[in-house]
Amino acid sequence: MKFDAMINRYPSWRNVVYGGRGMVATSQPLAAQAGLEVLRRGGNAIDAAIATATCLTVTECGSNGIGGDAFALVWTEGKLRGLNASGPAPRKLSAEVLWEKGLRQMPKYGFEVVTVPGAPAAWAELSRTYGRLSLREVMESAIRYAREGHPVSANNAARWQVMYETYARELRGEEFRSWFDTFSVNGAAPRPGDIWRCEEMARSLESIAATEAESFYRGDLMERIVAFSDQYGGYFLKEDFEEYHPEWVEPISVNYRGYDIHEIPPNGHGISALMALNILKGFSFEGERESAEVYHRQIEAMKLAYVDVKNYVTDPRHMRVTVNDLLSETYAEERRRLIGRKALEPVVGHPQSGGTVYLCTADNEGNMVSYIQSNYMSWGSGLVVPGTGIALHNRGNNFSLEPGHDNLLAGGKKPYHTIIPGFMTRNGKPVGPFGVMGAFMQPQGHVQVVTNLLDFHMNPQDALNAPRWQWIRGKSVELEYGVPQAIVRELVARGHQVRIQHDSFSFGKGEIICRLENDVLAGAAEPRADGTVAAW
Repeated sequence: MKFDAMINRYPSWRNVVYGGRGMVATSQPLAAQAGLEVLRRGGNAIDAAIATATCLTVTECGSNGIGGDAFALVWTEGKLRGLNASGPAPRKLSAEVLWEKGLRQMPKYGFEVVTVPGAPAAWAELSRTYGRLSLREVMESAIRYAREGHPVSANNAARWQVMYETYARELRGEEFRSWFDTFSVNGAAPRPGDIWRCEEMARSLESIAATEAESFYRGDLMERIVAFSDQYGGYFLKEDFEEYHPEWVEPISVNYRGYDIHEIPPNGHGISALMALNILKGFSFEGERESAEVYHRQIEAMKLAYVDVKNYVTDPRHMRVTVNDLLSETYAEERRRLIGRKALEPVVGHPQSGGTVYLCTADNEGNMVSYIQSNYMSWGSGLVVPGTGIALHNRGNNFSLEPGHDNLLAGGKKPYHTIIPGFMTRNGKPVGPFGVMGAFMQPQGHVQVVTNLLDFHMNPQDALNAPRWQWIRGKSVELEYGVPQAIVRELVARGHQVRIQHDSFSFGKGEIICRLENDVLAGAAEPRADGTVAAW
């Protein structure tokens, strides 16, 4: 069913935000307004995405930062393009180096898990390729909020408090001191409404804006990062930054109920959402979403996709199987046949046998952007480059130290990556961007949002509001509070090890923008965060 027909049939579309000239949807109100301001000043959807993304590094700094990675899907000039701005491990770092230190799995914190950050390169590349305003103009709000401060929102403050306590307990060493100096207010985590500012971050953002990120990869900021790494036994060389560039990639997709669902190809794990949808399209979901059979089949499809992806997906130069192998109809049918009435203990198949922030933007010229960036595990590695306000991410935690694994840590190699933007088209025309944040919840959120929209004909806001499930491992699954008890009991009877989770934070947070056939924009934002749709 087309979205316009759904509006006529389902009056509940009244709870969706509409706009005619532009729209920004993200998890933090000040950042959404920054993007909308850029649209009003003559910028396009790409400019608005950059403005929102850079502002989020300040206003939601517990979920992303200057020292993180980014991915984008950009619809412009009648075509969808993907940008992979994830970075590789330092060339001096390898599994052998960490084995010699006695490590058998990747740590969470410290220089061992810091890869080359790609987010600043993403901002510059998007601006240079498709932007209308200068990067300096687009980043004005981010710089202003860093310098003048902003009142910390309730959700961000709660996350901040948890991470402050975690870092105070777990981070030992002088190299971590700068994190506490940078992200404290009067020696503690800020409370809701406290003003947080960071002049050092403002200067770093100004430098990135003025040089189109050259200072970060081939200038003063790069030299500071490498010097900090050298001081504490890290692994970075100048060449790791100087030779880094983001990559334009061809999005991958599957057709589901007449709509093409697009994701970034590996090293991202968006392919797991496509694999699950490929399995699910062989089932017919008639009637209400809230049934044990629907939950069961979706969970089973997701776990079968996930165990494959965790085994095979990494830097595509190091994968033993191809995207076509994993997305083949034959392989989907093979995996689908494994789903019965009882919960599976999933095993890897053989396809060759045959805190993150998300935002989306749109303008009245047809441009649309699905964008995501992250420091991973909130602030990331626990390392902040002194004098810069730059928190370095810990994306290398997703490498494996298992000998022979496709995703084995190696210098110059990109890790398996959890952040994924989504995009939907129909008959070659854009329907719009969507995304759900939250590490390994992300593809699971994508599957649930897509099926809510296309199987159960929910409007975008209801598709985000609906109670969620999350597969954890084996037969273990978490259900969000609000899932009917009858469904819980039936899933338990089928062998699922069910845990009811009252804290909605772990179930992700997302946004959606749809372009209707009359070019009106319809947007929705996540109720599990400070989600905002800013429309013009």
